[in-house]
Amino acid sequence: MLASTTTPVATTRRLSGFKPSGRLHLGNYLGAIRPMVDAQVSTDSIVMIADLQALTLEHDPARLRQHTAEATATLLACGVDPDTSLCYVQSEVPEHAELHYLLECATGYGEAARMIQFRQRAANSEHVRLSLLTYPVLMAADILLHDIDEVPVGNDQTQHVELARDVANRFNTRYGRTFTVPRAVNPGVAARVMDLTDPTGKMGKSTATSDGGLIYLLDEPDVVRRKVGRAVTDPGTDIVYDRDRKPGVSNLLEILAGCERDQPDVVALRFASYAELKEAVAESIVDTLRPVRERYAQLVADPSELAAVRRTGAERARDRAAATVHRAKHAIGLLSD
Repeated sequence: MLASTTTPVATTRRLSGFKPSGRLHLGNYLGAIRPMVDAQVSTDSIVMIADLQALTLEHDPARLRQHTAEATATLLACGVDPDTSLCYVQSEVPEHAELHYLLECATGYGEAARMIQFRQRAANSEHVRLSLLTYPVLMAADILLHDIDEVPVGNDQTQHVELARDVANRFNTRYGRTFTVPRAVNPGVAARVMDLTDPTGKMGKSTATSDGGLIYLLDEPDVVRRKVGRAVTDPGTDIVYDRDRKPGVSNLLEILAGCERDQPDVVALRFASYAELKEAVAESIVDTLRPVRERYAQLVADPSELAAVRRTGAERARDRAAATVHRAKHAIGLLSD
């Protein structure tokens, strides 16, 4: 019998991290979660709840634990398959913190200090935690720990992936080939869902001025309809996709297109009034999130399933992470074998 001559196709390894500093929202789902779920069959997908990163700002410990548990259940409810994807909580894999320190020893202060998010938040706060400065290096450790090929990020996070690339290349040059050098990939349509009350600002936990501009994945249908009904539109009555001239309408069109997997300029042709558009957007969101809410209710009704996912995920992650840390410690001079 002749041996197969088929060359196995290399699987791309991707990392998606979600910081539990608040509840997951529609922007997370359309921009990151659903594309990640769609790709998990064809990629080696790693899904991490980045609770260590949430410590960079003032927080309530009980709420952090709550948000971490909720994020885990919500991601599973969205379709993350723990049998296909590696899903775990960051703090339950101590190799993240260990590699973080090793990478700090290969990173310059100026590199960390010029990160845009650090500069913005430090400028608006009297008390800045040291971890806010160094957390981009922790993000680099998160990525390099798993020999990641691709990191799906929005434009506001691309700089952090570039830092990971710089640190990996520097470490490899100084101490020998140790890390895979990652690359950033940007999602497409609906990658940047905007706030419903301020369509010039991104829908996000840290940027929202009120909950009215955020649609959370676990919001009840009536809450979704109320928030969309109060969404900011624009002067005039024409419904066209134009981010500069019609930011409010364009945001609604992008949300609708994202839910329906269509293009915003195409869905715009279906409507003659803002009222019709808002009603369609609200119902599309409700339909999109209904299976998420239903699956979430099933998961939280059986805490043992969630506990098993976390335990198994952490064990699998540690097996891979320990090998990376050992390799890095040997390269940098801490181990002789």
